[in-house]
Amino acid sequence: MKAEKNPWQILTEKNIYDNNWINVTEYDVINPNGGKGIYGKVHFKNIAIGIVPLDENYNTYLVGQYRFTIDEYSWEIPEGGCIDESPLDAAKRELLEETGLQANSWKQIIEMYLSNSVTDEHCFVYAAKGLTQHTAMPESTEKLRIKKLSFDEAYNMVTQNIITDAMSIAAILKIKLLINEGKI
Repeated sequence: MKAEKNPWQILTEKNIYDNNWINVTEYDVINPNGGKGIYGKVHFKNIAIGIVPLDENYNTYLVGQYRFTIDEYSWEIPEGGCIDESPLDAAKRELLEETGLQANSWKQIIEMYLSNSVTDEHCFVYAAKGLTQHTAMPESTEKLRIKKLSFDEAYNMVTQNIITDAMSIAAILKIKLLINEGKI
């Protein structure tokens, strides 16, 4: 894409909230059409990571947990974040922590922003193959259930709106495309 000049003019900015994971800033702005207004931005201090593990029979693994923010149980691909490590190293760590799996083959399949209308959360998703099972080591705040299922079942969970997590949906749809094209 051709680089575009930013049409937003920032008049003032005010730090609203800050913790170890996020920062919320409110901006007084002039929007691209010349109107005055406010814009809030949630800045994530980490990079989001997702992994689609695939065994030799195209089974995958989902992680289930209750999500505080949406007040619902959620089935997702293994996910996490990183600050002081590479996205690939974080993906390897998160896969082992959440599922007990290690992989000998990694392929980045997606780089995206998860909700770019309100946040700058940057995300990398990997396909992981050549799996071996070890001991899971979830964080103390996580109470996870692991589900091994065929990739087609995971895909059906997306099409049936059972999986509603944005990163998981994008990752599963991308893997389905790559499988159909014979590229994974």
